Amino acid sequence: MLLGGNYCEIKKTDIANGSGVRVTLFVSGCRHHCKGCFQPDTWNFDYGKPFTDTTADEIINALSKGYIKGLTLLGGEPMEPENQPELTKLLRRVKTELPDKDVWCYTGCTLETDLLAGSKSPEHSTQTKC
Repeated sequence: MLLGGNYCEIKKTDIANGSGVRVTLFVSGCRHHCKGCFQPDTWNFDYGKPFTDTTADEIINALSKGYIKGLTLLGGEPMEPENQPELTKLLRRVKTELPDKDVWCYTGCTLETDLLAGSKSPEHSTQTKC
């Protein structure tokens, strides 16, 4: 079943994007277009493959290995409003099924100015409810 949003890649044993061995999800879509971005292909929301229930199951299965420390989200921009609903569902599932796994998120957003209540940033949504 198609859930919404695309992703570029899943790395199941990544040591470059956070501490320890991690599962890394590269999401598609970014409006920041940062100078020097190392993955400008991920700016396109249609780039990559559709994120489905099967994709989420694949991530949970990879995270369940004892040697995996946690999940890293990057892209693209995980905090784009189009990416937040499915990532929120995935993160709730991770915290329910694998509560000892940590989560890292690489984003062009700043918590205080883009995500907290009262922000007028498009990244502040019903999903960020901070």
